[in-house]
Amino acid sequence: MARGEDGSVLERLRAKRVCICVGAGGVGKTTISAALALGVAARGARVAVVTIDPAPRLAQALGLRELSSEPRPVDVAALTAEGARFDGELWAMALDAKRTLDDAVRQLAPDRSTRQEILANPIYRELSSALAGSQEMGAMVKLYELREQRSFDLIVLDTPPSRNAVDFIETPTRLLGFLEGRALKVFLSPGGLAARMFGRSSALIFAIFARVTGVDMFADLSRFFRSLAGVIDAFGARTRAVASLLRDPSTTFLIVTSPEHAPAREARFLARTLGARGMLRGGLIVNRVHHLDGGGQHSPAAVQALLKERLGASLAARAALNLAEFEQLARRERDAIRRLSAELEEPDPVLVPDLEEDVHDLVGLAQVAGHLFS
Repeated sequence: MARGEDGSVLERLRAKRVCICVGAGGVGKTTISAALALGVAARGARVAVVTIDPAPRLAQALGLRELSSEPRPVDVAALTAEGARFDGELWAMALDAKRTLDDAVRQLAPDRSTRQEILANPIYRELSSALAGSQEMGAMVKLYELREQRSFDLIVLDTPPSRNAVDFIETPTRLLGFLEGRALKVFLSPGGLAARMFGRSSALIFAIFARVTGVDMFADLSRFFRSLAGVIDAFGARTRAVASLLRDPSTTFLIVTSPEHAPAREARFLARTLGARGMLRGGLIVNRVHHLDGGGQHSPAAVQALLKERLGASLAARAALNLAEFEQLARRERDAIRRLSAELEEPDPVLVPDLEEDVHDLVGLAQVAGHLFS
């Protein structure tokens, strides 16, 4: 996938086709996802980064005004103009869940007539719009499509905050339970619940409703359930394939966190969740870390004495206090990372320093990638 350069992240991604980044909100997970994709692509791979977060942060990090609902190549001229080497291809997209579900129907419908009947049905349009509100469903469908139908060496998926990421992980299981469940089979079977619902008394109610509203819900429901039966088996087969993909050896989950207490707690929760569901955890990335950089050598009084002549007593005292507080923060983060590493059995987490500014272009993203792959 990449040329023979080893790095802590690159080694973990070697031979992987899918990398799913999970973590709490506000830890820079979107930036880390984009930087991972950029770093692997720079080393010779064809990489797609996908966000299911509707916020425009990924586009901003890539220096783009907006992202398309299909993968589009990222222009890396800003990097190569500065002499950076870039041997692969970077593609990016933002998920459009409604369009993704429509595309799945187009692919899975047994014939053109069934496809058109489903897509044009107002019941389907309402249901698909509601399902699209659950980004996890669309992400599952798109992940399968990109993995199976596109020639990407690696797909990096940026997920929403951790509790929603668990929804994504559990979507195939829940959907299979519905598609293969007895309730749906009874509903669609001849003489089952659907047939009883469309019986004489219900038909009379629907007729009155149609006369008052102008909407023939009886006909819409009848056509919808008749056409739906033709895609359920195909959609179930795809859902099983996605469930297998999430547990495939070529898929890895990277937990992204920061040293703060709440994100670290979420990282522990995700680690337990992934382990319980038999999904491969590829490592721990701790973002926005404050490093001592050789600090802690002098007491605040000593620092104040060193700076007093140059800055004056008041400013020197303030600078010494700021340095002491920063060193205390860095030590607290170091201890928190050590505890989290031990609990997650991740002896070598990847640490990304706090850059003190937002990443808004490829040059800044490349700086983050440099820390990930160093």
